Amino acid sequence: MQVVIFDNAEQVAAHAADWVADLVANKPSPVLGLATGSTPISLYKKLVEKHKNDELSFKSVSSFNLDEYHNIDPSNPQSYRSFMNDNLFDHVDIDKANTHLPTCTDTQNPREQGLKYEAAIKAAGGIDLQILGIGANGHIGFNEPTSSLVSKTRIKTLTEQTIKDNSRLFNPDEYQPDTAMTMGIGTIMESRYVLLMATGENKADAVNDMITGALSAMCPASALQMHENAVVILDKAAASKLKDQGYYQWADKQNAKLNAQYGFYHNY
Repeated sequence: MQVVIFDNAEQVAAHAADWVADLVANKPSPVLGLATGSTPISLYKKLVEKHKNDELSFKSVSSFNLDEYHNIDPSNPQSYRSFMNDNLFDHVDIDKANTHLPTCTDTQNPREQGLKYEAAIKAAGGIDLQILGIGANGHIGFNEPTSSLVSKTRIKTLTEQTIKDNSRLFNPDEYQPDTAMTMGIGTIMESRYVLLMATGENKADAVNDMITGALSAMCPASALQMHENAVVILDKAAASKLKDQGYYQWADKQNAKLNAQYGFYHNY
């Protein structure tokens, strides 16, 4: 696991945007795994800026989102389809027919829908770069604590903590879903690269558990310890509980030298 620590959230977003741009520029038909939530918004703003400045085109890109609320209409402002349209898809030249979310309605079988989503990812050639955030309880996607570390796309019941954390996005009189379809941890682990962004002191405990804690279903993000190409980019606040910050910063400088010499760290 490569850990990179920046001074602030702005630098985290800029670095993540450079990773995405590097993939899109160097792979003929790149496949992105995308995330929602407050942290990726800053990344998507950077990508939109690059596109408007004629630095980045999404014409050849396909995407698969981590999750979507169960039985929510795509036009609902609270749906993750709406989130992606508002924050990225409507502002770049991506073909929306190539953008996918793990949807499921009350009239559909969640298991069948999960299998279809897994098949669609494989048919696209697999995910080249999966963007992740991390929940305060260590979840990635909607894989809550106790999720199987080899799980695949499926329906999940959200924890009370996750529902509470997301409640700020809903009006008091608005229905808030308590289940969602999500890529599994096993699905995420099949991505060629994983790029996890975390900012803010409220993520510090989860970040510390993910990087230095035991490999455990109680911290789903800890599974990334077993990923061959996992990159974690943090601001100083999110990294504040890590004991070996000096080593991570020194190692990042050495990795930059190796990358400049051999160019193998972004080998998509």
